[in-house]
Amino acid sequence: MASTSVSPPGVLRSEIGLWFGAVTTILFILFGYGWMGNLANGWMAAGLFAWLFGIILWLAFGVVRHADCLAVKLGEPYGTLILTLSVIGIEAVMIATVMMTGDDSNPSLARDTMFSVVMIVLNGMLGLTLLLGGWRHHEQEYNLSGALSYLSVLVPLSILSLVLPRFTTSQPGGFVSPFMEICLLVMSIGLYIVFLFLQTNRHQGYFKQPGETADEAHDHEGLVIRSTLFHAIFLALTMLPIVLLAKYMAKIIDYGTTTLGAPHALGGLLVAVLILSPEGMSAVKAALANKLQRTVNIALGSSVSTIGMTVPVILAISFFTGKPLELGLEPAEIAMLALTLFLTVITFTTGRTNVLQGVVHLMVFLAYLMLIFD
Repeated sequence: MASTSVSPPGVLRSEIGLWFGAVTTILFILFGYGWMGNLANGWMAAGLFAWLFGIILWLAFGVVRHADCLAVKLGEPYGTLILTLSVIGIEAVMIATVMMTGDDSNPSLARDTMFSVVMIVLNGMLGLTLLLGGWRHHEQEYNLSGALSYLSVLVPLSILSLVLPRFTTSQPGGFVSPFMEICLLVMSIGLYIVFLFLQTNRHQGYFKQPGETADEAHDHEGLVIRSTLFHAIFLALTMLPIVLLAKYMAKIIDYGTTTLGAPHALGGLLVAVLILSPEGMSAVKAALANKLQRTVNIALGSSVSTIGMTVPVILAISFFTGKPLELGLEPAEIAMLALTLFLTVITFTTGRTNVLQGVVHLMVFLAYLMLIFD
């Protein structure tokens, strides 16, 4: 009996999320100003929030899908790097868009979003993946050299960018002076570029799963793989509506938190959850498939990228536009960040993980959620 092959879906069908995103973007460009002026209507605000949240999440899954296809085409560590750069690039552009088009009433938005990303990734996402992977496989192996490379960059970037401004006296209350903006911008870019050179050039082997065969590394898990150029172009096209819709989403979130009396940090949490949901699913799938190194690359790579990419962007915007930027964390948040970094360093010291590490990281994540409302 002759085997039959199933042809891959056409572009119109496979990229349906992009087409819905494009239509939504056009509608908001044409009518968004009027809609945003009617947020006092609770049903209108809730409907617009649900609409934008669903479309942006759909588009984010499309970005991850194209990044995964590029990962198969290019191999590790380029695959995971493209995924993290794409997702965190969305975050950086969304924050930049809000900073340039919004008012100055929430100067801590960028800081809150970055802090939320780090907490969600290093405690929520990492804890869940270690728990599920450890539950299925008992113990999981990763490349210790790669994890330590991430941490050697993440720790100084986090402390210099999110903690040090709280203790300097050139500007009060966690704000940064122009001179400090320039110094932090140069240090963040320089350290991140050196890390990317190590990851993609000299020490690529640090970021590959130990003992993984070539066939396992190129397992596309049911993805429809087309040309590298196709996925690169559609990855960029899928990101574009997210960028254009970002300011509308941010305005609704800011209005909702202000009206309901919710903490400003809740807005950063919602933005971070929206951006990181598809990436989190990729990390969980990798852990369940006993490919923990990909999970490590996603989790620690996202944390490094969110500071290494976002900090230079927001510092440059603040420096050239004069927008106020509160970068230093509050004391309780500094304690949570220090605990998270210390715990992550302890987790990645042996080359193997189990359920216990996952549970501990999830407990810290619950403490972070408590901190937002208390």
